[in-house]
Amino acid sequence: MRIAETCVGCGQCKVFCPVDAIKTCGISRITESCTECGTCKGYCPIGAIRED
Repeated sequence: MRIAETCVGCGQCKVFCPVDAIKTCGISRITESCTECGTCKGYCPIGAIRED
């Protein structure tokens, strides 16, 4: 998973990440603890999260 530069930093992906693998500071970033479950993708209101 990756977060595109179109991210606005709303934090919805972080709220719903089951393994707390997203950090938000301005824009969101996925950390190494990501399990690639895709939950965050479903909660991004602008579709900024993509599967690699």
